[in-house]
Amino acid sequence: MMARIFNEMEHAMTDETKLTGLTLLKKGETRYPTSPDEAKLETFENANQGRNYWITFQTSEFTSLCPITGQPDFATITIEYIPGTLCVESKSLKLYLFSFRQTGTFYEEIVNRIYSDLDEQLKPKRLVVNGDFTARGGITSAVKIDSAEA
Repeated sequence: MMARIFNEMEHAMTDETKLTGLTLLKKGETRYPTSPDEAKLETFENANQGRNYWITFQTSEFTSLCPITGQPDFATITIEYIPGTLCVESKSLKLYLFSFRQTGTFYEEIVNRIYSDLDEQLKPKRLVVNGDFTARGGITSAVKIDSAEA
């Protein structure tokens, strides 16, 4: 059984037609987008559509700017989803999240924007986006959106 799974996975990974839409992985030089509007979320086909499984991404290096003071804000962003027909490519997600670095916006807007962009692009079976923002003025903030409750 394990050999069969490996062979199916190997076949899926080498099928060039499934990878043609992934342009960021092929670049020798990475171009960093300066805003979420400029960033491109790339996707690939979910090879295991008959199974519900969770994919989790987490970064503790998320930064944005306070829209009032222009001071940097820092957060841990966690994205969890059960894919439908598409999965997000991790390098494009990294660059997308990086694109908020020079964006002045409130925490609630950030998490809602990430949720909306991923939901629109992936159309997942379930999506949870959580932003845990570091203390500002002695208060930490957490913003969470769960498609089961949205």
